[in-house]
Amino acid sequence: MRSDVSSQALVEARSWIGTPYRHQASAKGAGADCLGLVRGVWRSLYGEDAQTPQPYSPDWAEQGEGEALLGAARRWMIEIPAAAAEPGDVLLFRFSPGVPAKHCALQSGAERMIHAWQGHAVCETAIGPWWRRRCAGAFRFPPQGED
Repeated sequence: MRSDVSSQALVEARSWIGTPYRHQASAKGAGADCLGLVRGVWRSLYGEDAQTPQPYSPDWAEQGEGEALLGAARRWMIEIPAAAAEPGDVLLFRFSPGVPAKHCALQSGAERMIHAWQGHAVCETAIGPWWRRRCAGAFRFPPQGED
């Protein structure tokens, strides 16, 4: 494992497994969407949300919202090449070419990730070819204690 922050992020993400999918939620055991999972991990590492997201609809990325998720990740995290992602890093995905990134997960192994997606609880799944083709970026949590 790369660092204490990565180790802590992965332990925390695994503790969310089984949390039901709830759009816009970020409460371990009660409900979370993919962003809510990442926000919950962030709070466990740093004590509070980096920023509170505006309310968003399930189809926000199809409504011309731009690269909101990618922009927030770049603002708060350390961007790394997707091929360099390790357990504890955050991955962002586009569901179709040319549309904004709208899904996020934490890498949990060489070809595994923890994420929440509609119709499923927070779960750990394989990062197969379908997901790899759609990876829009990878990010590392910053060291703790830095602003």
